[in-house]
Amino acid sequence: MIVIQDVVLRRGAKVVLDGASVTINPGEKVGLIGRNGAGKSSLFALLNKTLSEDKGEVQIPSAWRMAQVAQEMPESEESATDFVLSGDTALEEAHNALKRAEASHDGMEIAHAHLTLSDLGAHDAKSRAQSLILGLGFRPDQLTNSVNSFSGGWRMRLQLARALMCPSDLLLLDEPTNHLDLDALVWLESWLQRYTGTMLVISHDKEFLDAITKVTLHLEDSKLTRYGGNYSTFEELKTQQLLLQQAAFVKQSARIEHLQSFINRFKAQASKAKQAQSRVKALERMSRVAPVAGTADFEFQFKPSPSLPNPMISLKSGEFGYTTQEASRTILTDINRSVLSGQRIGVLGANGQGKSTFIKTIAKAMPLLSGSIVEGKGLRIGYFAQQELDVLSPEDSPLMHFIRLAKEIAPQTREQELRNYLGTFRFVNEMVSQPVGTLSGGEKARLVLAMIVWQKPNLLLLDEPTNHLDLVTREALGMALNQFDGSVLLVSHDRALLRAVCDEFWLVGRGVIEDFVGDLDDYQQYLLAEAKRIKELMKEELAAKDNFAHRENAKDAQNSNTVLSSTYDRSPVQDSFSKPRKPAQPIVEGEIISAKERRKREAELRNQKKEQSQPILNEIKGIDQKLAQLGVEKAELENQLIAGATPQDLAIIGKRLKDIQNQLETYENRWMELQENLEKT
Repeated sequence: MIVIQDVVLRRGAKVVLDGASVTINPGEKVGLIGRNGAGKSSLFALLNKTLSEDKGEVQIPSAWRMAQVAQEMPESEESATDFVLSGDTALEEAHNALKRAEASHDGMEIAHAHLTLSDLGAHDAKSRAQSLILGLGFRPDQLTNSVNSFSGGWRMRLQLARALMCPSDLLLLDEPTNHLDLDALVWLESWLQRYTGTMLVISHDKEFLDAITKVTLHLEDSKLTRYGGNYSTFEELKTQQLLLQQAAFVKQSARIEHLQSFINRFKAQASKAKQAQSRVKALERMSRVAPVAGTADFEFQFKPSPSLPNPMISLKSGEFGYTTQEASRTILTDINRSVLSGQRIGVLGANGQGKSTFIKTIAKAMPLLSGSIVEGKGLRIGYFAQQELDVLSPEDSPLMHFIRLAKEIAPQTREQELRNYLGTFRFVNEMVSQPVGTLSGGEKARLVLAMIVWQKPNLLLLDEPTNHLDLVTREALGMALNQFDGSVLLVSHDRALLRAVCDEFWLVGRGVIEDFVGDLDDYQQYLLAEAKRIKELMKEELAAKDNFAHRENAKDAQNSNTVLSSTYDRSPVQDSFSKPRKPAQPIVEGEIISAKERRKREAELRNQKKEQSQPILNEIKGIDQKLAQLGVEKAELENQLIAGATPQDLAIIGKRLKDIQNQLETYENRWMELQENLEKT
């Protein structure tokens, strides 16, 4: 178990933990919550030994393996698959050990290395790595792309996949849902629910925490408080605790007032001096109950727009996609939709189906490939980009952004008014002049929200607006959207926000946009089914590639070993002495033929199919026999290893096992190719 005992942790002049104590049992899944800046990431650094406690003790079992998402942006020319696969450090070391053993021709070490690789699951490691990558939203054709070919958000997904790939007893996840779409989030929830180790996760997503955690640690005022239950349970218990604390404070205040009143009345009277002094001592001994501190919750609201056109926009025969130097790619075709005044639409869809492309095109950040977008008179769009820096200049300060906005929209606005407005979004003092590139993710998101609100939009296009926002700001955004009198198109993986704001859903998928009938629970089931469908397609694509490679290899081998056949060599399909068989004539739909002729052609077609499939069936039968023989030999060799063998035998057995594994893979791939060919005959 993890034991944190009376720990004091300082970061500069700030005290992050002050006498914090908590115990986390093996296998518990814990949500670590607290305001931004409370010190949650510092606690993670304490657990992974990046930081050391100033006082107290942190105990973690020495045998525990720890996994954590690296926070730095990966730079690598490795393929996505190889990058994630290398996250399993034990497997990497085992492969290196095998290479060293083979280089030194050490039979004992070779055999041990093979056993270690088998124990670590080397046979399916690649498929496990690719399952992680695909689960987090990548396409099958991206598995071999280099890490550096992806944008920052996708590289961080690869960092997450790499951490999940690493076998661990303790998993630390700091905001793992950032940069994820809803489909990837659903997949991640499912994966983490099956995780058997101890897990600590920092997240501002209520439903995500509810789905995967059973314990909640609240970091507040440098203290750690443990609550049994998920985030919703924590909220209930915390509310009850605050109510009890306030009731106790009121009761104690009344008692103090009563005692102080007695003291004030009788302290000067000799006859009552003893009783008054007794009450003074009672007050001094009393353990004071603190009042419930009022929290300075963040809130804002959208200002009324000068007009509310209806419809806001109308899409006619729209084609959405993107254009590169080489060509244009269409993702959505023939889209005919309207956004009416007051509509609050959640835009749903699996990753890569075109949600962000759709939003960007309406926001004019991307061109419409064809068709038209008709805007209502007086339309004002407020656009929140998934990547905040798409609309921010890293070198400019928040104040400079607003000065630039004011010149375009309201030149008469004074600088002090802009400073006052920024203060309502928590940009105060030197923060208004700080370069945006140095702000935190949450601060950048707040700045974008402030810019949108200031422009008084009547149509909001929000693409993952809650990335980096803490719970307080997320709740403020939900409240502001519910009071907004315009229309909303919202793409988000925050299901609490979607439930609170949206009245209807549009589903983007398979090249079209359609109404989604159902709620978010129904959509979650749809995502799981869609993920299964894509996985099957991936298997088919990989099998097709392998079959093509095998056919090319077989063709090369045949060309290099061509010999003249004997005159008496008979083919299973065609006798070498006979004339080539005339292909059976198919029956054309609508063709008028006699019943006798129909039966004749059907019989010829059956015979032709049988003749074509017989060589394939014969080869499949031979492969089945060979697979069975190799399986028996492999089992016998593994039993010999378990029973114990001499160093010389170990080397021979290890080498033979490797040969058998290679042969099994070759025969299995050929068997799959033959099965596909059989289906086509």
